[in-house]
Amino acid sequence: MYTFDTNKYFIIKFLESWKNKNGNVNSTSNLLNWIKDLNKTIFARVKECNIQDSTFWFYDDYNGEVLNRKRSFFSIKGIRRFENDKLISEQPIIIQPEIGYLGIICKEIDGVMNFLMQAKVEPGNVNCVQISPTIQATKSNFTRAHGGKLPTYFEYFDNSWKYNVIYDQIQSEQSTRFYKKRNRNMIMEIDDDIEVYSNYKWMTLGQIKEFMKIDNLVNMDTRTVLSGIPFVTTRFSEEELIYIESIFTDKVLFNSIFKTSEINDIANIFQYINNYKMLHEVNNVIVPLNQLVDWKVTDQGITCIKNASFMVRYYNISISGREIQNWTQPLFKAIGKATFGLISCVVGKTRKFLVAARPEIGSFDKIEIGPSIQLESTHNSYYDNEVESLFRKNVENKKSILLDVILSEEGGRFYHEQNRNVIIEIDINDISNLPKQYFWVDYSTLNFLIQVNNCLNIQLRNLLSLLEV
Repeated sequence: MYTFDTNKYFIIKFLESWKNKNGNVNSTSNLLNWIKDLNKTIFARVKECNIQDSTFWFYDDYNGEVLNRKRSFFSIKGIRRFENDKLISEQPIIIQPEIGYLGIICKEIDGVMNFLMQAKVEPGNVNCVQISPTIQATKSNFTRAHGGKLPTYFEYFDNSWKYNVIYDQIQSEQSTRFYKKRNRNMIMEIDDDIEVYSNYKWMTLGQIKEFMKIDNLVNMDTRTVLSGIPFVTTRFSEEELIYIESIFTDKVLFNSIFKTSEINDIANIFQYINNYKMLHEVNNVIVPLNQLVDWKVTDQGITCIKNASFMVRYYNISISGREIQNWTQPLFKAIGKATFGLISCVVGKTRKFLVAARPEIGSFDKIEIGPSIQLESTHNSYYDNEVESLFRKNVENKKSILLDVILSEEGGRFYHEQNRNVIIEIDINDISNLPKQYFWVDYSTLNFLIQVNNCLNIQLRNLLSLLEV
């Protein structure tokens, strides 16, 4: 094997771990049995209730807000979107200004990079246990605002300066449900001997990627963190790249990562989104829930009288093994499934990806770069643009589909929200008139932009995490 200097060592170890689908600490079959056994033994009951049944959450009709008596965690208010002073849309939205941790600890064990993953139950999970980051904690969790214990392994992230931090960025959450919500995404390498508790296991990156092919097994937080591995921030010599290329089965993806320059793509993307931020008259206004015309607030929740992709419901929750085991809270309950799609093509010897600038009602700064396809369950195919129409036709005909899997959104705030994630490959000439908000880019461009706050939205980051070497 080629010997790399220290600055490049970890990127190589991540790529080797990505290729390793069998594991060297825990076998893939043992990990699946571990999840299966936990699903049998963990008690989880989530039942709809009336807000009047809760002693903690309440609806403040005067301010038009759902909140709790400590005014902690999060609240729900209304939001209206105006463009050129015209009302475009309105909906309930989650207000949670604090920044939480989404962090993964990794360690080289017997020459192989492993990731310490948690089997975690969230009240909104569709299948109880999902593979989650080492730590998944709101600020309320780690400041113990709820009176519970500190999250397991929090001390490593609280003292991250002692360790080798591979990735550390504050990234956006779902801007169709949250108002300007962000979390700190971290990957940190340690060499300490570490106690592994019963609901944690070491896994290779390849094993985690395999689990992402199973419906609703790997949670959204794991996917967003792993999308940030910084492959393009280190430059390799031609001799070093020969070894790296040998790891890849998808040679055009290797070229897209290591044989391209992101400069031209980034200039075009920033020109578009900066023009939008500067020149587009958009105003998102937080308003009381009782001012929303098309939404009705009752003791059972918040419901739209028209077609909507979600509603709000209140739940009585009991889950064993958590910091707090019994509580009530509101959750955004999905109606139908959204579709998120990533279209790729091969140009010469390089894989390119089609992305789009996507303004969303809760975006931190108006607009981010999203995937090729981002369709809520309420979207009518009558309104498809050329990209959406082509994608729909290919998927219906099962043509050139590289991946098609149902994956969940964050179960701490959303109830049974699972969406279809599809990656397809087309000929670049299949799209004759590319809408102006779309861009063909190399993987290096996307990976570079993930190293910057609030450039790529969470739907695109999650899709990028599904790619295979």
